[in-house]
Amino acid sequence: MAAHARTSAVVGLGLVVVVTAGCSGSGSHSGSGSATPTPPTASTARAGKAQSNPAPAPTESNPPGDIPDNQVYVAFRPTGGSFTGFTLKVPEGWARTEKGSTTVFTDKLNTVRIMAVSAFTAPTVGSVTHKVVPQVRSQVPKFAAPKVSEVTRHSGRVVLLTYQGDSAKDPVTGKVVRDAFERYAFYKSGHEVDLTLSGPVNADNVDPWRIVSDSFTWR
Repeated sequence: MAAHARTSAVVGLGLVVVVTAGCSGSGSHSGSGSATPTPPTASTARAGKAQSNPAPAPTESNPPGDIPDNQVYVAFRPTGGSFTGFTLKVPEGWARTEKGSTTVFTDKLNTVRIMAVSAFTAPTVGSVTHKVVPQVRSQVPKFAAPKVSEVTRHSGRVVLLTYQGDSAKDPVTGKVVRDAFERYAFYKSGHEVDLTLSGPVNADNVDPWRIVSDSFTWR
């Protein structure tokens, strides 16, 4: 009977020790002052850095020959040549050269060519197709895709010839650019003005060329 009592006392004491140890361990983790912070992982550090230093937006670039949307245009009135009774807008700041009744404005890969000539009759789709196209074909390297039509501009109905061809070889780089051409034939009272606009085939110059061709007026 005494041995049984001693055994029960030992078991009871062991249970008290186990319960006390469990409570003590639980308290050490719940205390805010004794908790050890978890170090950030590499992925968390990278995410935080990406948020504080966002990647820069990609730089926009236009295809070669694109005329900027903010291009300024100024009035051009010829002062020499066989006929000076017209005016039109040309891009400001472009290099200008003159030879006889022809004036040329250039900037990088784009060109505005204005030529005034005397003509007994107004140009037609037929006359441009049978006379002008063969002439241009003999002058422009790898001439291709000619198309002749009548279009309306501010000055009225005009004959438009579109085509493609190779540019002259660049004297510095030796490169040749494939160009797209728009040739407008304006006519009034025995005078014809041929306006030719050209630039790389991949350039989006529809709006700039429309501004120039639509600005032509007779004086």
